[in-house]
Amino acid sequence: MRAWQQNWQSNCATSAHIPAYTRHLPAEGGHVIVCWSLKGGSGTTVVSAALALTLAQRNNAAVRIVDLAGDIPSALGIAEPSGEGVTNWLQQQQPSPIQSLQIPVTARVSLVPRGDGPLMHHDLTTEHCNTLATELDTSNELTVVDAGSGHIPQVINNATTSLLVIRPCYLALRKAAHLCVKPHGIVLINEPGRSLGKRDVESVVGAPVLVELPLDPTIARCVDAGLLASRIPTMLSQHLAHVA
Repeated sequence: MRAWQQNWQSNCATSAHIPAYTRHLPAEGGHVIVCWSLKGGSGTTVVSAALALTLAQRNNAAVRIVDLAGDIPSALGIAEPSGEGVTNWLQQQQPSPIQSLQIPVTARVSLVPRGDGPLMHHDLTTEHCNTLATELDTSNELTVVDAGSGHIPQVINNATTSLLVIRPCYLALRKAAHLCVKPHGIVLINEPGRSLGKRDVESVVGAPVLVELPLDPTIARCVDAGLLASRIPTMLSQHLAHVA
């Protein structure tokens, strides 16, 4: 065992001390699920898009996706939005309700696009971050946020459910050992041949793995073909049902 694994296992929560995840979906919207990662290429965008589609199907409810990373349209196979988005909304002196930005994706899923301005945490003031977090928190809509890897701590902290999307790799776990915000749960993207696994990730992050998604080429082919919004892979939907 590597020295860093020994140190993390002695200093971080073990599986016996990891808090249990409690699913609490309000009867009428107002539930904000934030998906975020520690590095690019973790699969956060696909998980966010698929989770929104699964929520809409399983709950027969309207769901909106708030795209803070800018890749949701490509993942869903829809045209890039030409209008304003979150970044433009944040620059308004007296912003209108954020739902005014929503565009339809399917009969029950809508998208709040990213916009064309900067949206990394170092580009935003504390006031910007608080404004966005409060707007999402007080909205009466079922919302999935793709926060990407440039996550905004206020949005994560205000979320009803915060999901860290991570692969069991050394570089990601090194970053996870120094998290300043903790997720409610983890979506683990399993890759064949990795020496690290579920217990290692839970121990370092200090949160339970709620979903283990295999790195399946079927999902990649679906996204590449632009079919995710109309034909979500059954395997993907079934796995994400645990948090939907």
